[in-house]
Amino acid sequence: QVQLVESGGGLVQAGGSLRLSCAASGRAFSLYAMGWFRQAPGKEREFVAAIKWSGGSTAYADSVKGRFTISRDNVKNTVYLQMNSLKPEDTAVYYCALDRTWGAGPPSTVSSAYDYWGQGTQVTVSS
Repeated sequence: QVQLVESGGGLVQAGGSLRLSCAASGRAFSLYAMGWFRQAPGKEREFVAAIKWSGGSTAYADSVKGRFTISRDNVKNTVYLQMNSLKPEDTAVYYCALDRTWGAGPPSTVSSAYDYWGQGTQVTVSS
């Protein structure tokens, strides 16, 4: 069993920054990629960013490109999401997810590709 524990959410004014962290732990598991998704009230969960564990290639949603940066610490099995220039429309519950299945190409942007999910952390951006 794999556990994903997120931290770093909170309340911030528009234009501000937050950094989310997600640590993976558990018994021996393969780690192909980790990603961040978010879900705002009344909306479907959407892809934000993802990173492959080997090589570090990344993928971003168009809505966050140039503002958010995903990174990883291979030793700590932790993924980070640095969020800058935050906007009220970034308000959502942010979930990290782990994909354990190897595949060629960039990390997946589809939620069904991910095997494990964190409990979510609230990010609220005030105008």
